[in-house]
Amino acid sequence: MRPGFDLEAAASTIEGFIASAVRGAGASGAVLGVSGGVDSALVLALSSRALGPGGVLALVMPDSRLTPREDVADARSLCDLFGARRVEHDIAPIHAAYVERLPPSMLAEGNLRARIRMGLLYYYANLENRIVVGTGDRSEYLLGYFTKYGDGGVDIAPILGLYKTEVRALARALGVPESVAGKGSSPRLWPGQTAEDELGFPYAEADVILHRIFDLGEPVDRVRESNPRLVDAVMDWHRRTEHKRAPVPSPALSL
Repeated sequence: MRPGFDLEAAASTIEGFIASAVRGAGASGAVLGVSGGVDSALVLALSSRALGPGGVLALVMPDSRLTPREDVADARSLCDLFGARRVEHDIAPIHAAYVERLPPSMLAEGNLRARIRMGLLYYYANLENRIVVGTGDRSEYLLGYFTKYGDGGVDIAPILGLYKTEVRALARALGVPESVAGKGSSPRLWPGQTAEDELGFPYAEADVILHRIFDLGEPVDRVRESNPRLVDAVMDWHRRTEHKRAPVPSPALSL
């Protein structure tokens, strides 16, 4: 967590942002996916505080062939804890209908799960005049650790300014149970997937590097002096995923 980071002020700012976004869109409320992980738990807590429980629709969207039962149980408990209305959809039949007609690919099939969930969120957003609230954090954004047009396909991203370590701290401060706040991160897009194993480094170490480079503006070469291999690995993730953060490219036309 960044030195001197004010959790209470961050919560107040984010809640105001969510409420303002819903009002500005003329929407009836927010819809978000709740996975049982810490990011969606925090966004659920902040959205419920900002809009009141009636303003939040939580979609629980496991793949019954893959998602651990404890994640589903945690997601349900979080919805109850924060008073959000819950709708559940098992995405396994939808996913199976796609892949039975497609060539096999673990990566493509995993990203398809994230895009199916995005489609369901927008279905309910259209159905009930809601905005889709994203659950991605700053660590994931800078590392590009999200699915383009999957969990990256949202209307607002209220915790995009929080590093993963800050997400965990704020979640604890707002009453998210430790079993969720301290749970290891995983998109659960294929069996055995964990975020830190796939990245190759812990979020806690990456957050320090990302903060020094992208918030404090320190030169990469100076930051590398402390741990060249780790800094190179972090920056490699950032460089390879630049297309996820960039606007959609289009040609410049002179008419």
